[in-house]
Amino acid sequence: PTAHQVTQSSQKLSDDYPHLAEVMQHAGYETVGFCNNPLVGILNNGFKRGFQTFYNYGGAIPSVPKSSSSLPWPLKWLGESYTQFLRRISYPIQNFFGQSDLAFRLSLNAWLTPLWSKMANFKGQNERSVGDVADFLSQRERKNPEKPLFLFLNLMETHMPFWPPGEFVDKVAPYFRQNKEARRLMQRWNRESFRWASPLAEPLGELEAQVLSDMYDAEVAYQDAYLGQLFAAINGRSRRRNTLTIIVADHGDGLGEHGYMGHAFNAYQELVHVPLIINWPARLPKPMRVTTPVSTRRVFHTMLSALPAVPEVDGLDVTAVQAKSLLHTINGRDPENGTAYSEIYPPLNFVRAIESRWPHLLESAHCLSLRRAVVKVSEDNPYKLIETENAPTELFNLAADPLELDNVHEKRPLTAHTLSQELTRTIQNLEQQRSSLSAGGSIDTEMDASLMQRLRGLGYLD
Repeated sequence: PTAHQVTQSSQKLSDDYPHLAEVMQHAGYETVGFCNNPLVGILNNGFKRGFQTFYNYGGAIPSVPKSSSSLPWPLKWLGESYTQFLRRISYPIQNFFGQSDLAFRLSLNAWLTPLWSKMANFKGQNERSVGDVADFLSQRERKNPEKPLFLFLNLMETHMPFWPPGEFVDKVAPYFRQNKEARRLMQRWNRESFRWASPLAEPLGELEAQVLSDMYDAEVAYQDAYLGQLFAAINGRSRRRNTLTIIVADHGDGLGEHGYMGHAFNAYQELVHVPLIINWPARLPKPMRVTTPVSTRRVFHTMLSALPAVPEVDGLDVTAVQAKSLLHTINGRDPENGTAYSEIYPPLNFVRAIESRWPHLLESAHCLSLRRAVVKVSEDNPYKLIETENAPTELFNLAADPLELDNVHEKRPLTAHTLSQELTRTIQNLEQQRSSLSAGGSIDTEMDASLMQRLRGLGYLD
């Protein structure tokens, strides 16, 4: 974010910053997206640039592949035309609600959350989208298998609210159906969306923590089950050996660890340590596990380095593309020397929501602070440094302390100093990238008078 400057939902990616789909299109690829996240599929934030076809499964009126309806042609045409009309007039309205602070705060009402989370497809239609991708690949294999393809699939199954199918709940949490209190706790969490990405006002109870963890696992199991259809479709392609498939998460989720829920306001492992799986039979024939810490931002470079030739696109550093490919790390030559960097900007819409409900948490949980973290292997152990504005620096030995409970910053000053220098160098490089780009889209910085006063009191504003 320091480089591309999109740190809030009301911002837009600069036109000077090349999008992966744009570069792939310049390289002659068909670019297709299947998206379940309304923040990507609906908001005008520039994340859809370069996609020739983009299906959006989130929002009140999704844009999905045409169905094989049995209706007569005139009725089918009228139905599709009417749906397109509704979609055109609804997107500006949905954009307003997605980017308006007032609308966001209203939507957090516990009575309204069940309405918009289901009726507006907040989590999309994940299983259907996977089936549509499998159908798309099968049809393309029959009609045009030789044209190169870049396909993006974004899933939301494991986001709150949690409502996995009963069969997966029974496998993961057989107690749940018979435990009235467990069901009540889950229903409450599904209603109270203002708690989905915030510090905890009070610690989770034992049953509450167990229910949240189990429902998350049930969602993961459900998603894993239907992803098999996608992998079968990929393996059925004639060009399977030369198909590069990358599976990656954009973030993890906190379930009460370190006093936080969701994916905001902290840089601990539950948020930043995510799965990254690469499959490319032609170039990576043998299974292997790489323990070197890497950054997910290098997925961009890895995809482009796989091209026969990287196209010349304004704002694209071709040298960096080749240098930062994850293939170097897989082959034992990591270009970033086993260093991975993360940064977490506070989402201002949730900051305002916290201010209205638990104002004391803004300071105690450092909700207004930018967090930056770096992981690096030092003395054969992966150490992680977290720097948080207006808070003590933290250092963890991830091998000995994977849950990040023992801050060894004072015990290992040399390691802390080395990682702090690494962090400074990374930030300087990102700021150099930022200086070469125009600023991202405007952001609404209007704040309540009480929040402005609190910001000044905490030293964030003059």
